[in-house]
Amino acid sequence: MTQPDGLDQNIRELQEWLRRAWQQLADPSLTAFSRRELRNQMKQCNADLHVQLQAMSKRLSQPLPAGRAFVRPELRILV
Repeated sequence: MTQPDGLDQNIRELQEWLRRAWQQLADPSLTAFSRRELRNQMKQCNADLHVQLQAMSKRLSQPLPAGRAFVRPELRILV
């Protein structure tokens, strides 16, 4: 797996974890301690997601290396 794909997968996993955490936080059977712990984990996950998004943004804003520039392929018509 290439690095951008790894970043993309990490971002998706963190977003999915946060989505499920919000659903779990709405559960009325959670104790006050469990809610506090879940919110602390959500804050940490949110910070991790922020770092991953910054890394992705930085990677996308960098120009492509010169060796990877688009080269028009030579096409031949076969009869």
